[in-house]
Amino acid sequence: MRVLRALRAGLPDGRHRDAQDLRPGHRRPARAAAGQRPPARARAALRAVLGHRHPAPRDAGAAAAGAPGGAGGGEGPGQGARRVTAEAVAFWAVAGVLVAASLGVVLTPNLFHAVLYLAAALVATGVVFLLLAAPFLFGVQLLLYAGGVVTILVFAIMLTERLAGERITQTSRWIANGAVLAAAMLVGVLGFLGRAPQAPPAPAAPDRTVDVARALTGPFALPLELLGALLVAALMGAAYFARPED
Repeated sequence: MRVLRALRAGLPDGRHRDAQDLRPGHRRPARAAAGQRPPARARAALRAVLGHRHPAPRDAGAAAAGAPGGAGGGEGPGQGARRVTAEAVAFWAVAGVLVAASLGVVLTPNLFHAVLYLAAALVATGVVFLLLAAPFLFGVQLLLYAGGVVTILVFAIMLTERLAGERITQTSRWIANGAVLAAAMLVGVLGFLGRAPQAPPAPAAPDRTVDVARALTGPFALPLELLGALLVAALMGAAYFARPED
């Protein structure tokens, strides 16, 4: 009841208004009038426990969320630096795989292994597109080049070895000339990048993958079907010419 009386002034005490406290050494303070607020000390104690009980402004949550480091807010300087560092590490790792796979394509004497290295190089190129925020080019690279072109090359090598009756090997010629040409191109690209002014980063372009899909299944549906029929006819012709003679 004492807590309720402190919260709500004027709550009845349950005793007679003129009754005196008969405990020894206790002097009853003057009773506050009905409707009068509690003393300042009691108000301070209640405010410390219950808060001010004032409604928060509507934009307080948005301001707290938009502040750096706030709950659900934008990323702070440390988070942005970590994200940029992770992207740089991923790019250089994929670039190393791409260079190693490209060297394997040129230097390996086994033609089948060269095709496998080519597939790894094409997949690494697709991952570079993905790091550059181009998911559509990533999908095209995997489906068209790493999937289609490599499959055609593997079938061509297998059928050729079957017809020839021996394993096909390759010999890399003019390796020194190719190394000099590649070094010259690398120096030229690095020099161009060193002299070029540092432009501010452009905003990320919106993803148009859904628009391309709608265009292929909408106004370009008939050309897509004709292209699919042409590819099926080409595969049937390849199977006919590759069959053994009776």
